Amino acid sequence: MNRRTLLAFSFAWVAASALVPIETYAQSQYPSRPIRVVVPFPPGGVVDTIARLWAQKTGPSLGAIVVDNRSGAGGVIGSAEVARAQPDGYTLLIGNTSTQIINPAVMRRPPYDPAKDFVTVDMIAISVTSIMVHPSLPARNVKQLIAYARANPGKLSYASAGAGTLTHLAGEMFKQRAGGLQIVHVPYRGVGLAVSDLVSGYIPMMTPNVTGQLLGLYKAGKIRILSVNAPARLKAAPDVPATIEILPDMIAQLFSGVFAPAGTPKPIVDRVSQVTREALADQAFQQKLVQSAFDPVLDSSPEKAQRFVDHERERLIPVIKATGFIN
Repeated sequence: MNRRTLLAFSFAWVAASALVPIETYAQSQYPSRPIRVVVPFPPGGVVDTIARLWAQKTGPSLGAIVVDNRSGAGGVIGSAEVARAQPDGYTLLIGNTSTQIINPAVMRRPPYDPAKDFVTVDMIAISVTSIMVHPSLPARNVKQLIAYARANPGKLSYASAGAGTLTHLAGEMFKQRAGGLQIVHVPYRGVGLAVSDLVSGYIPMMTPNVTGQLLGLYKAGKIRILSVNAPARLKAAPDVPATIEILPDMIAQLFSGVFAPAGTPKPIVDRVSQVTREALADQAFQQKLVQSAFDPVLDSSPEKAQRFVDHERERLIPVIKATGFIN
């Protein structure tokens, strides 16, 4: 081997060997700049509340976290933006059941594929839907509501936060599980006006996610929560039955978790997951979530979170198809 060949070989070897340490160093120093966390919904909602609680708690470990509300099209705009982002760990999504399952399933041409364009980092909390009625409705439990609906086919109506939302699916799932009840769906543009109409008695029934505000209205006697569509009773309202105590598999819950663009290095995914686990191990943080009517997910990991998302997708897609709603 002559001197020129030897020098060329040596230089190439040094340059090639330097690539891996640089990448490894970048990941080991993560994060070295602010992390942008996209919330694809307006401020003040369920996902936004969870995102800000998470950012506040994980900030001391991850550094500066900027919560960016990129709302529009029911969560599609912000989610699609993250799907196209650089997979370097500096753009994350606080996604949920709508962004990762429902929206792509009800769209003819979804702008992203949640299974291919994202990697699941971890779960944070679960928000459950419920069956709520105005106190004037002659039903104090789910059995009485079913009996009333059967005796008055087509006369009872329920409000949702909009066609194709989880609250819509919760209402349709309830009708299916109860044997095909004839209850009219009334879609609203969001939860706020629907809650106002429920409190005023303009709409007799609603299937919203349980929030601290709704629990306050329930305790004040302004609405009646007949049940929660969860695997078990809520810690924040243990006196309210779970619907599955009456109707098997009547579970309509909104998971909220951290998602990253596909291709994000595993060490970064594991780092964000670890910090999330540490945050959820804190009793004070758990209590904040519970007080807001959310159930913290205490035993998770990227792998467990992905299996949970896959299970929810398999469970909800048949319900979505049964509604016939395609946007």
